[in-house]
Amino acid sequence: MYTAQGKLNRESVVRQYYPTVRRQALSLQVRLPAGVDIDDLIQAGLEGLLDALGRFDPQAGVAFSTFAHQRIRGAMIDELRSRDWLPRSVRRTAREVEAAVHKLQQQLGRPPEEREIAGALSMELEDYRKVLLDTNNGLVLSYDDVVTEQDEPHAGDDEQWSPADALFSGERKALVAKAIGALPEKEKLVMALYYQEELNLKEIGAVLDVSESRVSQLHSQAIKRIRAVVLADDL
Repeated sequence: MYTAQGKLNRESVVRQYYPTVRRQALSLQVRLPAGVDIDDLIQAGLEGLLDALGRFDPQAGVAFSTFAHQRIRGAMIDELRSRDWLPRSVRRTAREVEAAVHKLQQQLGRPPEEREIAGALSMELEDYRKVLLDTNNGLVLSYDDVVTEQDEPHAGDDEQWSPADALFSGERKALVAKAIGALPEKEKLVMALYYQEELNLKEIGAVLDVSESRVSQLHSQAIKRIRAVVLADDL
């Protein structure tokens, strides 16, 4: 990966890290609306990689892999933020859902069921599930609400790290783990299959015998339950 002069070789770096870039782009699938092209994310990630290559200082005491992962991730998030596809009304609804989930959980002493959440929001069940799909498209932007920059992990030499890992890292890891443990079984399974087994939506749907959109709804609802717990802890 280095030239004879001891410098990082651009072509070699791109060739070695391309699978990592692509893997991180694919890991965002569950949180992307149909209008976002995966190739755009890969391109943004490659630009982040090249930016890392240009800025890397071997004297800084940080491994290139750590620096590169951070730049790749940052470039993809910046690309998504620049599109700002999620309307304010949808963001507001997402916050209302999280507030309803938290309130019901406090009242019931257990994770509320979908019908209970829909009822608290004065929605029909199908309308509530549509909200889950709509707001799921913005979850990638919500990670920074749950985990601050200083809480995020350092990638080190682990090329399996992805933006999704931010949710399960740092000082809040124990709280998040507890929140995941309290999820309804189906949502807990979705989280395990997606984040641990790295299955895609279609594969998870096949395991659960449900549609991809239903998997997306379950993922969205699980994240809202977790965020309700984590954000409540900050109050």
